[in-house]
Amino acid sequence: MNYNDLTPAQAKEEYAKTLAEYETLKAKGLKLNMARGKPSKQQLDLVSDILTVLSDPNDCMDEGIDARNYGELAGLPCARKYFADVLGCKPEQVFAGGSASLTLMYDLVSKGMTHGLKNSAKPWSQETGLKWLCPAPGYDRHFKITQSFGFELITIPMTETGPDMDRVEEYIKDPKVKGIWTVPKYSNPDGVIYSDETIRRLASMKPAAPDFALVWDNAYGVHEFSGDYVPFPDIISICEQYGNADMVYEFASTSKITLPGAGISCMACSEANLKYLLGLMGIQLISYDKVNQLRHVRYLKDKAHTLELMKKHAAVMGPKFRLVVDILDREIAPRGLATWHDPKGGYFVSVNVRPGCAKRTWELCKEAGVVMTDAGATFPYGKDPQDSNIRVAPSLPPLSELEQAMEVFCVCLRLAALEQITK
Repeated sequence: MNYNDLTPAQAKEEYAKTLAEYETLKAKGLKLNMARGKPSKQQLDLVSDILTVLSDPNDCMDEGIDARNYGELAGLPCARKYFADVLGCKPEQVFAGGSASLTLMYDLVSKGMTHGLKNSAKPWSQETGLKWLCPAPGYDRHFKITQSFGFELITIPMTETGPDMDRVEEYIKDPKVKGIWTVPKYSNPDGVIYSDETIRRLASMKPAAPDFALVWDNAYGVHEFSGDYVPFPDIISICEQYGNADMVYEFASTSKITLPGAGISCMACSEANLKYLLGLMGIQLISYDKVNQLRHVRYLKDKAHTLELMKKHAAVMGPKFRLVVDILDREIAPRGLATWHDPKGGYFVSVNVRPGCAKRTWELCKEAGVVMTDAGATFPYGKDPQDSNIRVAPSLPPLSELEQAMEVFCVCLRLAALEQITK
């Protein structure tokens, strides 16, 4: 039954029926969580033997460096080599950090504000009217970083091949536009892989701002849960080919490979950029946790071994995503109420409901005991202009709970749409 074809009488009848279903679900007192892309306990248990990989106190050396001691601001050599192997860049271009790449991204923008980036004429804080490009739907924590520093956030629509590059290329003519957030593989939340053409156009940009930052958050570079591993290009070398070696800053972490609260991260950029930033970082820290860096390299070994581990994660994640898409196909598609992507990797399913129904769907879910990411969070300032996008995060709940949560979600989505139709 397609809701778009209902007569007024049929719509009222369907509304009464759906409301009764909702009240029944609400009476169950459920407490289910699909808010964030957290790995499940099963995934954490899968890698918890990392905690004992450095059980010998005499086994803390890397190329003559004692990981337990001070020093090595850019990270242990083995950690820099590991991330270079995963990303396809050079170890000399890698800064190995702590548990969160988000911290490194925040610090990059902060350095731009307080000191300027390598090619800045002056610190960004001494300029006015600063702007930042935000492909949306996108990652809310990205947006909040630049918002917190006072940037005007400019929404760039996402397409099936990445950000709308026509708009990007128009906006970068303004020297006040200082950067762009990107998630090039299995984008958050759409699960889009940027096309070769989009990557080329990004790498070859000629922004009016000489200190423009292409922030390349490669958060899901090895995170397939369906199908074969999809290789991705080294963005640093591509930018260098176009004379933009200093424009790009790439980030990655092991957050959804090992333990999210105790992983390691990296920033990769041109050697000139890294030299400049190390001069600033050396004042704020001596190094990140090198013992944990060593632990991770001993455990993960290299890219090939990491991809084998990710197949084990996929065995946990794949059935959850198939469940979500199957339920949407069964409960929502015939009613014509939403569209969604069927991602093959990453951590989210992006659902686009009828305009004006996302917040109401979220509210109904919350009242029925299902916690989801706030409606609108995938857009700058938390304001979805169409009030239509909802991010589903299937990873944390066990399959049985996920099925319950999706049942609630679908009923709430139907109810929100019927409320709008029967007004």
